[in-house]
Amino acid sequence: MKLDSIRKHALSLEAVTEEPHHNYSSFRVRGKIFVTIPPDEQFIHVFAAEEDREPALMMYPDFIEKLHWGSRVLGLRVRLASAKPNVVKSLVTKAHEARVQKDAGPKSPRARTRILKS
Repeated sequence: MKLDSIRKHALSLEAVTEEPHHNYSSFRVRGKIFVTIPPDEQFIHVFAAEEDREPALMMYPDFIEKLHWGSRVLGLRVRLASAKPNVVKSLVTKAHEARVQKDAGPKSPRARTRILKS
Protein backbone atom coordinates (compact mmCIF):
# COMPACT_ATOMS: atom_id res chain seq x y z
CA MET A 1 0.00 0.00 0.00
CA LYS A 2 1.23 3.47 -0.86
CA LEU A 3 1.51 6.19 1.75
CA ASP A 4 -0.12 8.68 -0.63
CA SER A 5 -3.33 6.65 -0.52
CA ILE A 6 -3.33 6.69 3.29
CA ARG A 7 -2.56 10.42 3.31
CA LYS A 8 -5.45 11.15 0.93
CA HIS A 9 -7.83 9.05 3.03
CA ALA A 10 -6.74 10.50 6.39
CA LEU A 11 -6.96 14.08 5.15
CA SER A 12 -10.48 13.43 3.84
CA LEU A 13 -11.68 12.79 7.40
CA GLU A 14 -13.28 15.64 9.34
CA ALA A 15 -10.92 18.22 10.90
CA VAL A 16 -7.71 16.29 10.08
CA THR A 17 -4.35 17.94 9.56
CA GLU A 18 -0.91 16.54 8.83
CA GLU A 19 1.80 17.94 11.10
CA PRO A 20 5.36 17.08 12.13
CA HIS A 21 5.87 15.06 15.30
CA HIS A 22 9.59 15.05 16.17
CA ASN A 23 11.16 13.36 13.13
CA TYR A 24 7.86 11.66 12.24
CA SER A 25 4.83 12.98 10.44
CA SER A 26 1.41 12.70 12.06
CA PHE A 27 -2.28 12.94 11.29
CA ARG A 28 -4.23 14.81 13.92
CA VAL A 29 -7.80 15.71 14.62
CA ARG A 30 -8.13 19.02 16.46
CA GLY A 31 -4.46 18.78 17.42
CA LYS A 32 -4.62 15.21 18.79
CA ILE A 33 -2.57 12.48 17.08
CA PHE A 34 -4.25 9.33 15.78
CA VAL A 35 -1.62 8.14 13.23
CA THR A 36 2.14 8.65 12.98
CA ILE A 37 4.47 7.95 10.07
CA PRO A 38 8.08 7.02 10.85
CA PRO A 39 10.74 8.67 8.65
CA ASP A 40 11.39 5.54 6.55
CA GLU A 41 7.69 5.51 5.52
CA GLN A 42 7.62 1.70 5.50
CA PHE A 43 5.16 1.57 8.41
CA ILE A 44 2.44 3.64 9.95
CA HIS A 45 1.48 3.66 13.60
CA VAL A 46 -2.28 3.68 14.13
CA PHE A 47 -3.51 4.58 17.61
CA ALA A 48 -6.59 2.38 17.46
CA ALA A 49 -8.81 1.60 20.43
CA GLU A 50 -8.28 -1.78 22.10
CA GLU A 51 -11.55 -3.18 20.75
CA ASP A 52 -10.29 -2.51 17.21
CA ARG A 53 -6.69 -3.61 17.85
CA GLU A 54 -7.24 -7.17 18.97
CA PRO A 55 -9.37 -8.33 16.02
CA ALA A 56 -6.93 -6.69 13.57
CA LEU A 57 -3.97 -8.42 15.21
CA MET A 58 -5.68 -11.80 14.96
CA MET A 59 -6.94 -11.38 11.39
CA TYR A 60 -3.87 -9.73 9.79
CA PRO A 61 -0.70 -10.88 11.57
CA ASP A 62 1.21 -10.78 8.27
CA PHE A 63 1.20 -6.95 8.23
CA ILE A 64 -0.06 -5.77 11.64
CA GLU A 65 1.74 -5.99 14.98
CA LYS A 66 1.37 -4.39 18.40
CA LEU A 67 2.80 -0.91 18.87
CA HIS A 68 4.40 -0.75 22.31
CA TRP A 69 5.20 2.27 24.46
CA GLY A 70 7.21 0.76 27.26
CA SER A 71 5.15 -2.14 28.56
CA ARG A 72 1.85 -0.71 27.26
CA VAL A 73 0.30 -1.40 23.88
CA LEU A 74 -0.90 1.91 22.45
CA GLY A 75 -1.76 0.98 18.90
CA LEU A 76 -0.84 -0.95 15.80
CA ARG A 77 2.26 -0.93 13.64
CA VAL A 78 1.22 -1.55 10.04
CA ARG A 79 3.74 -2.74 7.42
CA LEU A 80 2.71 -0.89 4.27
CA ALA A 81 4.41 -3.17 1.71
CA SER A 82 2.07 -6.07 2.50
CA ALA A 83 -0.96 -4.21 3.90
CA LYS A 84 -4.45 -4.50 2.45
CA PRO A 85 -5.65 -0.97 1.60
CA ASN A 86 -9.24 -1.49 2.75
CA VAL A 87 -8.06 -2.78 6.14
CA VAL A 88 -5.64 0.12 6.66
CA LYS A 89 -8.22 2.72 5.66
CA SER A 90 -10.72 1.15 8.04
CA LEU A 91 -8.20 1.22 10.91
CA VAL A 92 -7.31 4.85 10.20
CA THR A 93 -11.01 5.77 10.18
CA LYS A 94 -11.63 3.91 13.45
CA ALA A 95 -8.62 5.58 15.10
CA HIS A 96 -9.95 8.97 13.97
CA GLU A 97 -13.41 8.17 15.36
CA ALA A 98 -11.93 6.95 18.66
CA ARG A 99 -9.88 10.14 19.01
CA VAL A 100 -12.94 12.32 18.31
CA GLN A 101 -15.03 10.28 20.76
CA LYS A 102 -12.37 10.46 23.48
CA ASP A 103 -12.20 14.24 23.19
CA ALA A 104 -15.99 14.61 23.18
CA GLY A 105 -16.42 13.14 26.66
CA PRO A 106 -15.89 14.84 30.00
CA LYS A 107 -12.27 15.83 30.61
CA SER A 108 -12.13 14.36 34.11
CA PRO A 109 -14.43 13.26 36.94
CA ARG A 110 -13.58 16.49 38.77
CA ALA A 111 -14.72 18.59 35.78
CA ARG A 112 -17.95 16.62 35.64
CA THR A 113 -18.55 17.21 39.37
CA ARG A 114 -18.11 20.96 38.95
CA ILE A 115 -20.63 21.01 36.15
CA LEU A 116 -23.18 19.10 38.24
CA LYS A 117 -22.77 21.42 41.27
CA SER A 118 -23.24 24.61 39.25
